[in-house]
Amino acid sequence: MYSNQDLINKIKDLKKKKNAVILAHYYTNPEIQDIADFLGDSLGLSRQAAKTKADIIVFCGVNFMAETASIISPDKKVLIPDINASCSLAKSINLAQLKQWKKENPGSVVVTYVNTFADIKAESDYCCTSANAAKIVGSIDKDKKILFLPDKNLGKFAKLKTNRNIKIWQGTCHVHVEIDDAIVNKAILKHPEADILIHPECNVSIDFIKNHKNIFLYSTAGMIKHAEQSSKKDFIIATETGMIYALKKRFPCKNFYAVSENAICEYMKYNNLKKVYNSLKNEEYEVKVENSLAQKASKPIEKMLKIS
Repeated sequence: MYSNQDLINKIKDLKKKKNAVILAHYYTNPEIQDIADFLGDSLGLSRQAAKTKADIIVFCGVNFMAETASIISPDKKVLIPDINASCSLAKSINLAQLKQWKKENPGSVVVTYVNTFADIKAESDYCCTSANAAKIVGSIDKDKKILFLPDKNLGKFAKLKTNRNIKIWQGTCHVHVEIDDAIVNKAILKHPEADILIHPECNVSIDFIKNHKNIFLYSTAGMIKHAEQSSKKDFIIATETGMIYALKKRFPCKNFYAVSENAICEYMKYNNLKKVYNSLKNEEYEVKVENSLAQKASKPIEKMLKIS
């Protein structure tokens, strides 16, 4: 049985031999973040991968992220260390449901969060991220009805910021939906001087946000930027706990507190050193989006990138 250091050394050797890069999401385990060539959010990682000259991408995240990397980088082999690393939010809507929803709302514009599978993206007009959802929604003609999917909380905040006619799919992330007003308030009572950085997938009410100072809605990348630019020392982080490690590593002189120690995505934690090693060694498990589907799915992503 190999030690962690043995696995790290073998992974480094295989990366060099096979011209591979490792991408890791902020929610993965610390040892995965430490070996990553690129660390970030799902779309940012896929865009970074497209810029590399690597032949192989090992995507340490969940399966829809590997799909997006395949769509953006069709000439590269995209691997995921554990084929069972799924996503509760992405699974909250399927293709039949989306087609039926569109049928019930003819003439609507479909805005789809990137945290979805390729077939859902392919049936959409625009993609968006947690950082640019309001900007994408706001760019659409004001006489158009908008269908926003799948995250109900992100849709709620996009609707608030734009005051647009939006119908929202009632999907949720199983981690973020548990982070509500009561949990955030408990953390505030423990750290009253901290800035509160909340992911917009969280189940926090608009009234709660309006009634508390120092609350900011951010994507994971936005949290990094805020911590970097803020003069504050203390921060409450309302998202998956893996983000705490990424922030502490980058800003060791500041204090970061998880809003809940139970905010853990078990799918992200499926990634470990042994699986990364096996993935590189055996070139498993490949995620390849079929060309015609990839071409359709890339169009709403490209429209998003032009706007943002």
